[in-house]
Amino acid sequence: MTDDDGYLSERTLIGDERAQLEAFVHDNRLEVLALLDGLTEEQARRHLVPSSTTPASIVKHCVFVEKVWFHVSIAGMTREEAGIPHDADESWILDDADTVESLIADYRQAVAEASQIAAGLALDDLALHNRRGPLTLRWIYAHLIEELARHCGHGDILREQILADL
Repeated sequence: MTDDDGYLSERTLIGDERAQLEAFVHDNRLEVLALLDGLTEEQARRHLVPSSTTPASIVKHCVFVEKVWFHVSIAGMTREEAGIPHDADESWILDDADTVESLIADYRQAVAEASQIAAGLALDDLALHNRRGPLTLRWIYAHLIEELARHCGHGDILREQILADL
């Protein structure tokens, strides 16, 4: 995924089901990256709500989301092998090494790997390594659209508040 890919959903109005699902996933992934666009390190980490939700922590959590669905659920890696915590709540915690640049790079890498994992699968192929039991790639794409969109909505509100303080 590169910045010049642009939004695909508007160009995929009459595409097949997979093309449309992947277009909406792609567009939401671009929105995740946009959460940190132009923010300073301090702004990206600024807490405006009681939880640990910040623009930077949203992107870090989205790395977890990509890896838990594709690396773990589909590819069968352990969470240790995928480099993610066992507890989803821990995926929001920033450490000193997390910078705007590193979080963007981590997310881009997680997306590239997730796309590669999904590339050879059909929508009805099963992810066999999820705690819920078998799930189709179709279900994962639909869930990913929902989850990324929700997190981007939260991030948009935080960005608006942060940028209004300038």
